[in-house]
Amino acid sequence: MLNVENVYKTFNMGTVNEKTALSGISLRLKEGEFVTVIGGNGAGKSSLLSAVAGVYGIDSGKIEIGGTDVTKFPEHKRAAYIGRVFQDPMTGTAANMGIEENLALAKRRGNRRGLRWGVSHAEREEYRARLAEFELGLEDRLTSKVGLLSGGQRQALTLIMATLKRPKLLLLDEHTAALDPKTAAKVLELSDRIVKNDNLTTMMVTHNMRDAIAHGERLIMLYEGKIIIDIAGDEKKRLKTKDLLEMFENLSGSEEADGGLLL
Repeated sequence: MLNVENVYKTFNMGTVNEKTALSGISLRLKEGEFVTVIGGNGAGKSSLLSAVAGVYGIDSGKIEIGGTDVTKFPEHKRAAYIGRVFQDPMTGTAANMGIEENLALAKRRGNRRGLRWGVSHAEREEYRARLAEFELGLEDRLTSKVGLLSGGQRQALTLIMATLKRPKLLLLDEHTAALDPKTAAKVLELSDRIVKNDNLTTMMVTHNMRDAIAHGERLIMLYEGKIIIDIAGDEKKRLKTKDLLEMFENLSGSEEADGGLLL
């Protein structure tokens, strides 16, 4: 479902601020595979997601989604293939619009616009049913402005919006980092449920090592723009935090397991 082939990306090339973010990254995800991505600050985690999403062009390499070469597609063209949830709960929704209006926008992504009622009765019932699954009380607040929701409620809504049309690829970019631990755990639970129920191919970037181990069937770790650890199946199920830290130190040749990795 996702094929990242020998991708390089350097920012500010030829200047004193030159920084290589991705250094020959190659990665393949099967349909329905849930992969967590971890690494220290500047390891290339968010750069990898942004490259896949088309936020910026890559210097060389190839990116395919669902068998389609999207390497030269701009961000808005890749939106037909990708659902994305960001770290900031304020991103990805229109704060001054109601919950059902935000869901309607997500439902119509990639479709031609026409002159008709914004939200039909059937759609409203669909949204109400979808929201009720998550037991956050949002199904009774369809007309409430999204800006009035808590961070956790808003992130749950963004998750639903990102997956409403069952994208070929779901990108979760540290989507619980701005939430308190209890709310973050709830949003991760919702993420697992959506990914499993809809069999979504998913890549989740996290700075939290325990979350990376606990979620998904496969874990990759980045260091200086390269994949240094790729673990799946039973080996991942047996993995402990201390084991992952030891592997990081051995493979990277560094003992600088920063604070983010130690969480």
